[in-house]
Amino acid sequence: MPLARRTTLAAALAGAAPALAFAQPRAWPNRPVRIVIPYAPGGPVEIPGRFIAEHLAARLGQPFVVETRPGAGGALGTKQVIAATDQHTLLMVTGAVAIQPAVQPDIGYDPVNELVPISVVSESSMGFMVRPNAAFRDLAGLIAAAKAAPGRITYGSSGNGTTTHMAAALFGARAGIAWQHVPYRGSGQLISGFLAGDVDVMSGDLATLLPHVREGRGRLLGVTSPERVPAVPDVPSIAEVVPGTGITIWFALFAPRGFPEEAVARLGAELAPLRGGSPLGERMAAAGGRLLLTGPAELSERLRRELPLWRQVVADAGIRAE
Repeated sequence: MPLARRTTLAAALAGAAPALAFAQPRAWPNRPVRIVIPYAPGGPVEIPGRFIAEHLAARLGQPFVVETRPGAGGALGTKQVIAATDQHTLLMVTGAVAIQPAVQPDIGYDPVNELVPISVVSESSMGFMVRPNAAFRDLAGLIAAAKAAPGRITYGSSGNGTTTHMAAALFGARAGIAWQHVPYRGSGQLISGFLAGDVDVMSGDLATLLPHVREGRGRLLGVTSPERVPAVPDVPSIAEVVPGTGITIWFALFAPRGFPEEAVARLGAELAPLRGGSPLGERMAAAGGRLLLTGPAELSERLRRELPLWRQVVADAGIRAE
């Protein structure tokens, strides 16, 4: 090639290099990221959700915006995330993602095949709380009262098909009692109804219950985790009274199908250091929870394991969509 032509070609390529570099896609994320929470504002999932959003924004240089999209027990917001194609939308959800397909067989999506697991973020015990002047003093008293008057004892949850509902339904089915479920639209309305005396028992996560217990507005009959909780060591696990009823509420981060593998890996890498100690972990421990940040494999396995469990509980308890 003549020298003049080589010189001209080299100059052209050199001039094109900045443009080619500019055209390369930037590493994920290259725009603001939405974290959709498919429940009413003020619920327990917002605590880890907002903390993680702030942490990731600081680490990744893009805003992470939390949006609450309640409706249909979490199904509405979940469907919106599944439909997202921008590769910058995430779902922060409770273990109800494994419950809703059992409660609503026509829910319209498959969480195993249409959601990409990122991580189990945390898990926490729930509890059964009564008012200080309740007639029954412990779980055995609750069972006796419910058996003496089938259908008269009422319990409130944060919604039909939520984990707080299913914890009580599982306990009732295996204790052999008939008690009446009163669903509320989120934990805020549930607390208001409980304090007003509209239900006998409240089934809720410990982060919501403990402030009311500590201030004397409620009394814990039991925690739902398989073992006792260090934050309230004198309160028995419900599994001590009715074996096989111990469960936790867990929070997890998902993305819609088609989410880039490199983005899943980057999220995992940025979240992993929180396991070594963080204000979120300390806050969750004080409220009876544990920060996990397991990664995608554990989340995928947990989802697959719990789907058949809740189908059986829904069938045994005769739960129907509302």
